Amino acid sequence: MQAPSPEGQRHQKYEALIYRCHALAPVATAVVYPTDESALRAALDAAELKIIQPVLVGPQAAIRDLAASLDLDLGSCRVIDQPDARAAAEAAVALARTGEVRALMKGSLHTDALMAPVVDSATGIRTGRRMSHVFIMDVPTYPKPLFLTDAAINIFPTLEDKADILRNAIDLAHALDIPRPKIAVLSAVETVNPKIPSTIDAAALCKMAERGQIEGAVIDGPLALDNAINREAATIKHIQSPVAGDADILLVPDLEAGNMLAKELTFLADADAAGLVLGARVPIMLTSRADNVRTRMASCAVAALYAHALRSAHQYA
Repeated sequence: MQAPSPEGQRHQKYEALIYRCHALAPVATAVVYPTDESALRAALDAAELKIIQPVLVGPQAAIRDLAASLDLDLGSCRVIDQPDARAAAEAAVALARTGEVRALMKGSLHTDALMAPVVDSATGIRTGRRMSHVFIMDVPTYPKPLFLTDAAINIFPTLEDKADILRNAIDLAHALDIPRPKIAVLSAVETVNPKIPSTIDAAALCKMAERGQIEGAVIDGPLALDNAINREAATIKHIQSPVAGDADILLVPDLEAGNMLAKELTFLADADAAGLVLGARVPIMLTSRADNVRTRMASCAVAALYAHALRSAHQYA
């Protein structure tokens, strides 16, 4: 197996993540309700690259008919027959709960339909930590993967929520061999302003890190986006910080800000956005029909690397 080639170096960050999975065993992954081309093809493409070992959960006849119509070979993929999206999601979560699969992958169903059984208090796979979403973005103009959290799960997170969101992102960074990620807690300004609640949260999170309540990262904030990712901007504003201009992780104030930032990077900076839900017993891939093949494979790679790290650390045992 050769290392990633110089071809298409714009997205070599994702290629590097996918390449790392070649040395690992494929991760058993429940693919929930893969009844359209994009969902089924993504699962089989990832299986061909030996990133995941798909378990297809949904209406068996429809899945097999779809595969035949697309000339896709299901090969040795296990298919668990479930009549509809709700039943498929419940069955997939049950597989994760018993340890038969170590990751979940969203297919042709709404995110809410997948997440409902995940968070069920009696039969779900929640842990003691709040769940959150992380985008792992490949921005062509940024020298390394850029994590963005949370832009998909927590709408208006509290300070306590943000602490867990950070812990989830730090664990993911560690799984991707970033031993001490630099975290920028974003706001509109770089100074604490009582009229801007996100600056108060940023200051509190930094103090929590100083006191050992959040470990494994260098955290600074409040920081505006420009000085979080651009050294020149930080220098012009006389900001002395180990994070400014070199952030690995951006913690956004709320879902609205995170969602807009992710889409701005995607559509204005030609970035790709692989994504993962963390804080459950297994990582959850919320792939979208709009994702390109590279992004889907990157999501699978990140989930696989995280699943292997979870097993090694017995994090939620």
